[in-house]
Amino acid sequence: MDGLMKWMEKYILPVATKIGSEKHLVALRDAFIGTMPATMAGAIAVLLNAFMRDFPNTYLGEGNAITTFFTPVIGVNGLIWNGTLAIMAVVFALSLGANLAKAYEVDPVSGSIVSLVAFIIGLPDAATAVLTLPEKLSEEASTMITTAGGVLSDAAEGGQTLSMGAWGYFNFGKYMGGSGLFTAMIFGFISVIIFALLIRKNIIIRMPDSVPPAVSKAFAAIIPAVVSLYVVGIINYLFKQTAGVPLIDWISEAIQKPLMHLSQGYGAVFIIVLLVHVLWFFGLHGTNIMSPVLQTLYGTAMVENTNAFQNNEPIPFKWVAGSFEAFVWPGGAGVTLVLIVMILFLSKRADYKTVGKLGIAPGLFNINEPVMFGLPVVLNPLLMIPFILAPLATATIAYFATMAGFVRPVVVNVIWVMPTIISGFLATAGDWRAIVLTIVNLLVAALIWAPFILAANKLDPNLGETNETN
Repeated sequence: MDGLMKWMEKYILPVATKIGSEKHLVALRDAFIGTMPATMAGAIAVLLNAFMRDFPNTYLGEGNAITTFFTPVIGVNGLIWNGTLAIMAVVFALSLGANLAKAYEVDPVSGSIVSLVAFIIGLPDAATAVLTLPEKLSEEASTMITTAGGVLSDAAEGGQTLSMGAWGYFNFGKYMGGSGLFTAMIFGFISVIIFALLIRKNIIIRMPDSVPPAVSKAFAAIIPAVVSLYVVGIINYLFKQTAGVPLIDWISEAIQKPLMHLSQGYGAVFIIVLLVHVLWFFGLHGTNIMSPVLQTLYGTAMVENTNAFQNNEPIPFKWVAGSFEAFVWPGGAGVTLVLIVMILFLSKRADYKTVGKLGIAPGLFNINEPVMFGLPVVLNPLLMIPFILAPLATATIAYFATMAGFVRPVVVNVIWVMPTIISGFLATAGDWRAIVLTIVNLLVAALIWAPFILAANKLDPNLGETNETN
C-alpha cells in the first residue's frame, strides 16, 4: 500500500494538480457553474410541470382537475423553460466568454459578448417551414405559392404538404439547447482567446485618460473583437462553401454525437468515478477537477434529457450528470454519508465518534469536507479501499439498473445539496423505483464500509498500532 501511494504521489498527483489548475479547464468548469442560476430555474420549472401536468395526465387522463387548476402555473413554467434550458447553449456562451476573459485578465463583459456573437455567427439563419394541409389548394393559390418559392407535394388522405423557405429563422430546438453546447464551447474558446491575446498585445484603440473607464474599455475591445469575430465568420463561411453543410451541424454529427455515445458506456462511467475518488483521496477536489469532462459530456446529456422530458419526447440518454449525484455518491464523494452512519453505529474510537457527530448534519446535504479532512479520509491508507470501492459499486448497480430500464433515467437537474433518496426521486421526475435503487446502493455501501470501521477500532488513534484493549 505504501509503495502504491508513493508511486501515485510521484506520478499521478503532479499531473492531477497541473490539470486542476490549468486556466482553460478552470474557465470551462466555472462556465458550467456560472450557468447554474438558469439551469436550476429551468429544472424547477420542468419538475413542477411533471407533478402538475405529466403525472396527472398519465394517471388521471387528459383534462383532469389537477392539470386544469394549475394551467396558469404550467404556462409560466413553460416560459421559464423557454428562457433557460431551451437556450442553454446561449447562456453557456455568455458564461464561458466571461470566465475565459477572467482567465486572461481582460474585460469579462466584452469576453462574454464576443463569445455569444461567435456562437450566433455559426447558426444557420434560414430554414424550411413545413405545413401539412388537410386538402389540396386551388390552382390559383398553388401558382402563387410556387411562384414565391414554395414547394407543394401530395400528402396522405388527399391533402398537401407545403414547404417554404424562411429566412431569419433560428431553430431553437436544434441549435440552442444542449445540442449547441459543443459549438458554443469551441467558438467561445477560439474567439475569446484571440480577443484576449490581441488586447494583451496592446492592439487596441487607446483613449485619453480623461475618457471614462467604461468608454475606454469599449473602445479598447473594438479591434480585438472585430478580428476575432471575423476569424469565426471566415471559418464558418469557408466550411459551408467547401463541405456544403453548416459547421455547427458537422460538429454535432462528427464530434458531439460520437463523444456522447462513448459517455454512455460503462467503461467511461467507471473511469470517471475511479478518477474522481483517487483525486479526492489525495486531498484534491476530484469532482471539480473532472468537472470539465463531467459537464461537457454528461451535463450536455442532462440538458438534452430535460428538454426532451419537457416536450414529451423520447429520453435520448440513459446516463447523465445528475445520475452521479442521485445514485453514485450520496452524502458526497465516497458515499461518506454511509461512512458517517457506520461510525456512529460501529466505531469505538472517540475521535471517529466526534467527527461522525459533527459530520452527520452536513453529510445529509452531501457536504462531506468535515469527514474528508477531519477523520481524515484523505491520505488514510485504511479507508482508501472502501472510499474508492463503495462508489464504484454504487455506480455499477445504478448504471446497469438504469440501462436495463429498472429505473427511469435522470431527467431533472436537482440541486446537489438535496438529501439522498429525495434527490433520486426528484431527479427521475417522481419514479418511486429510484427510492428503491438508492436504498439498495446505501446498503451495499454500508457492507463495504463496515469491515473497515471495525478494523479501525483495533488501531491506536495516536500510534497506528494494534490496540488490544478494544
